[in-house]
Amino acid sequence: MTIQVDVTTNRRQRPWSNRALFGRLLWGLCQPLFRFSPRVFWAWRVWLLRAFGARIGRGVHIYPTVRITIPWHLQIGNQVAVGDRAILYALGRIKIGARATVSQHAHLCAGSHDHSVASRPLLRDPIEIGSDAWICADAFVGPGVQIGDAAVLGARAVAMKDLPSRMTGIGNPMFVRARP
Repeated sequence: MTIQVDVTTNRRQRPWSNRALFGRLLWGLCQPLFRFSPRVFWAWRVWLLRAFGARIGRGVHIYPTVRITIPWHLQIGNQVAVGDRAILYALGRIKIGARATVSQHAHLCAGSHDHSVASRPLLRDPIEIGSDAWICADAFVGPGVQIGDAAVLGARAVAMKDLPSRMTGIGNPMFVRARP
């Protein structure tokens, strides 16, 4: 059985309000202020994100090359680090717990489309990264996934399902094993 894609209906849908579209436009215009700030200007980038509605704790280090889609969907705890060229695709809410690390090139993707419906409507399933968790380099966390406290998602691993607390997820598809 094949599903007939309804491209016309998909394009007519308005998943964003005018206010959200205006906010995204303003955030896009402010990108140079974020992106070209010196590396050690942690407080400046946190202030800018807070100005756009992000809820961010103290002692947070977000590198200037991080790509953030919608800052008002971010909630970041104290002493979190988000590494170079990480992508926080925050179409839905992304919550990162205290002392968590999101390494370079990691991708947190809180948005997709429902492929089972012909019009492929936008889905904005939230992502939650637990306290003391580590999302290693180049790892991918899919929509609706929860990474537990002190869990480690290995380099280049793909998490399309939850990773329990104090466990390690490696590979694609993700293989879960106990942490040493």
